[in-house]
Amino acid sequence: MSGDEKRYDGSEKDMQFVRKCSDIDPYDDDPHTLRARLSCGHVTGPQTLTDYCRLQLNDGKAELRCPLCNGQWSYTEVRKLAKLTPEEQQCFEETLANNATRKIIDIKNCPGCDWLIERSNPSNLSVQCTVCSAKNKKTFEFCWQCLREWKGHQPRSDRCDNEGCSNKELDLLRDCATIILKDAANIVCPAVRACPTCGLLIEHNSEKCKNITCSRCTKEFCFVCLKLTPECVSTSDYYIMCSGGVAPRQTSFPFWRVNQ
Repeated sequence: MSGDEKRYDGSEKDMQFVRKCSDIDPYDDDPHTLRARLSCGHVTGPQTLTDYCRLQLNDGKAELRCPLCNGQWSYTEVRKLAKLTPEEQQCFEETLANNATRKIIDIKNCPGCDWLIERSNPSNLSVQCTVCSAKNKKTFEFCWQCLREWKGHQPRSDRCDNEGCSNKELDLLRDCATIILKDAANIVCPAVRACPTCGLLIEHNSEKCKNITCSRCTKEFCFVCLKLTPECVSTSDYYIMCSGGVAPRQTSFPFWRVNQ
């Protein structure tokens, strides 16, 4: 990311300006350049903020957060401090809306026609596209996992009969290494877990307490027993073994709804 394009000239209203290097981009390091202080307390320039937020949007994020403290920035704040152009505003707003929709409901693009399709049954990988079915005058079903035309019997929740069809994230949950939580009684557990609320894959750095906050749904849960933190610490503590022990490796993902 570079701070070479957009700059503040000091005439912008409702901004707290400082002259120091960017906290977010180590290459945006001219200490004499005007930068703005974000609501989370960190400092950046408009081009760095634009570029970093675009990376988050391209990564499917529906919220814009600071990479240093995970504090959430409002779109209004980003629009102003990043000095978004009208074209950038349109792009950001459309992408944020699309990412939010994908986060709330289970949707993907049909491999036949590229239309957005919602999966109504999370336990069945076979999904019918009504657009392709009408166009081809025969039922068209595709695999939600490998995004190819469905092969084999259904319903199935593990895979279709296409060669190479597998859930890479489930493979990772099953095959990942173990770690030792050295600050939490040397508890041994899998290095990767799926958030029990939204299913996002998360790694623990093996330091400090056993609890971790999901960057997507913001729920805090125990990496060891996979219970939400309030339930876990009601019978245990942040730095000792859970009352129910270590939860086994996960074999499925939760189907997240926004009201969870």
